[in-house]
Amino acid sequence: MKKSDSKKTGFILYPVIVLALVSMTIMQGCQVVTTAAKVGAMTGVITERQAAGIEKTAVATEKTQEEITPSQEYYIGRTVAAVITNKYKVYQQDRATQYINTMGQTLATVSDLPETFGGYHFLILDSDEINAFAAPGGLIFISRGLLRCCKTEDAAAAVLAHEIGHVAYRHGLNAIKKSRITSAITTGLLEAGKNLTNSQVAELTTVFEGSIQDITSTLINSGYSRAFETQADKGAVEILKRAGYNPQGLLDMLQTMEKHMKPGGLDFAKTHPAPKARIESINESFSSFPPVDESLKRQARFRRALAGI
Repeated sequence: MKKSDSKKTGFILYPVIVLALVSMTIMQGCQVVTTAAKVGAMTGVITERQAAGIEKTAVATEKTQEEITPSQEYYIGRTVAAVITNKYKVYQQDRATQYINTMGQTLATVSDLPETFGGYHFLILDSDEINAFAAPGGLIFISRGLLRCCKTEDAAAAVLAHEIGHVAYRHGLNAIKKSRITSAITTGLLEAGKNLTNSQVAELTTVFEGSIQDITSTLINSGYSRAFETQADKGAVEILKRAGYNPQGLLDMLQTMEKHMKPGGLDFAKTHPAPKARIESINESFSSFPPVDESLKRQARFRRALAGI
């Protein structure tokens, strides 16, 4: 192969090589990718400038895997929450809001993440949609439509416990980290060819800031992966047991939801696995639970607090 042909081939394959090596960074670490880039330059598969760009991308990608600090998580969550409350009105009913917060704080206390930088906060969304959202840092939203699917306090507690599970397992941050890796790739591609101009810096800044939009899009439009939802359900069962609630409330809520949800809808049906699939997953992992006792005094406070919801 002629030298010119080698350069041409390297130019064509370079974006593919970058994506492959970034994947290697995530799985094997920066040092492996750096060595691979150097070998690629030595053999003529890529140029030295391209190799340098790959090394910078590897370093940037590895940094994205570092833990986000609790304070950063809090401010990210606040921004995400602002987007959600801009889309949905907050339900202005003090009795119901205080009730949901008291129950939510109790559940959070016995979760695997009992404290966050800014604390847990729970709000009811004034929407008939059947939905709930958990922003990073402990900002949790539940719609009036979903609360109507809860026939007992145990069921309402199950919804909140599920969302607390998302926060505890930092599922929201996982979505943000993916978008930050995209930014790292973009930076690497540009760095390999030339120095960044002011307009390119501005473009990259916009891409990075778009990570907030990425997570809100995940919450509102596409939803978490089935694996994340299953993990949050299993976490919810443990939280409910620790708090003295009957985990059957989660199954009761899912069964009621299945009856009310419209296939292809824009709410929970769009952002979560089918209730039937979630019920099967829970039943596979845990033994059956006794029926929820609806005669308990807490059922009276449940109906009183959410009257008219």
